[in-house]
Amino acid sequence: MSTAREQQNIEWKESWREEYFKWICGFANAQGGRIFIGKNDDGRVVGLSNIRKLLEDLPNQVRDLMGILVEVNRHEEAGLEYLEIVVEPYPYPISYRGQYHYRSGSTKQELKGPALSAFLLQKQGKRWDGVPVPSVAAADLSAEAFDLFRQRAAKSGRVDEQVLHDSNEALLDNLNLVDGDYLKRAAVLLFHPNPEKFVTGAYVKIGFFATDDDLRYQDEVHGPLLLQVERTLDLLQTKYAKAQVRYEGASRIEEPPFPAAALREALLNALAHKDYSGGTPVQISVYEDRLQFWNEGHLPDSWTVENLLRKHPSKPFNPDVANTLFRAGYIESWGRGTIKMLNECRTVHLPAPRFYFEASGFIVAFAEYSPAYWQAQGVRADLVPVLLYTGQHGSITNTLVQQQLSVSKPTATRYLSELEKGGWLQKSGKTGVGTQYTLLDS
Repeated sequence: MSTAREQQNIEWKESWREEYFKWICGFANAQGGRIFIGKNDDGRVVGLSNIRKLLEDLPNQVRDLMGILVEVNRHEEAGLEYLEIVVEPYPYPISYRGQYHYRSGSTKQELKGPALSAFLLQKQGKRWDGVPVPSVAAADLSAEAFDLFRQRAAKSGRVDEQVLHDSNEALLDNLNLVDGDYLKRAAVLLFHPNPEKFVTGAYVKIGFFATDDDLRYQDEVHGPLLLQVERTLDLLQTKYAKAQVRYEGASRIEEPPFPAAALREALLNALAHKDYSGGTPVQISVYEDRLQFWNEGHLPDSWTVENLLRKHPSKPFNPDVANTLFRAGYIESWGRGTIKMLNECRTVHLPAPRFYFEASGFIVAFAEYSPAYWQAQGVRADLVPVLLYTGQHGSITNTLVQQQLSVSKPTATRYLSELEKGGWLQKSGKTGVGTQYTLLDS
């Protein structure tokens, strides 16, 4: 039995069907791949009875239907014959009977609407934010947005100082936001006083929720994308973040529940990577002990969330928007934004933010260590105070467990051992009095 695994560029089919032309089309439009005919879902060879006819017919049919060439090879295993169809990736769009199919992950999808538009643009070497927009001139753009960009860019040092003193038209051209006689969509998003006139949903929604179905109050942030960044962060810090108060001597210090630098990275990632063709605004949902950013979009082909947890290439969905945000000093260009979010949260003893997909969008979720958080992780109620103390102070010892929970040393030892075995605490230091426990994800 074969030990190979079906994956992004491999498909196993027991027998040939006409619908598999769509899979060939999907591979040609993606990264290429191989289809094995005569193998079951487990990769076991089951054989083909009409292999000679398929060997002769398939290359000609693919050529006639899609205008591409594929390699069809005969193989044999344990006396059973099967076919291998090798499909190369094509640099231009391939259609099958007027339909465009695309291999994404381990599935095939027919591209329609905005997804098809984005695919066709990409095959032409363009991205959605690089499409020219007629009837918009530099004079129509926001002076306030240009002033903000110049201030930020001068501070970042990522734009030549002389360029910052040029006209707005010259500045846009220097930022690669001009295509011939037209401004690009990116220029409209970043600098136009009302980008929604051209791009539906080009704004940010913020809401405070008591529960998922109990919205208490909300705001919308409109205007040029550059100003949306500043206004959204200001709202999050002044209206939505409930600061924790502590004292150092006579000084009162207010600390936000989530580090401002981490929220900034999450917002900028949402704006730079959003699929603006979908027409849905970036949405920020704030709760008593958690906060999440949602933007319509997806990861680059062949990427998973695991790529975001380590150093990775920067592949923004909107490269022209991202470049301008980089020049203004808002974002890095080396794919370190997600790592920065992780590090910022760990520095202040918060759980690492979660990155995941839901409802056609990408979510970055921040949370505090709270009773609800730990109970959701499956921690028993009498153990939660140990974890809350550890999260707040960075570490805990057996003696502190005894003092904080008013329990005996054997009980404290049992609690710590259970939490360590459960994967929530990790032990450090010498065994005995010097032993400390820290949260495993800190």
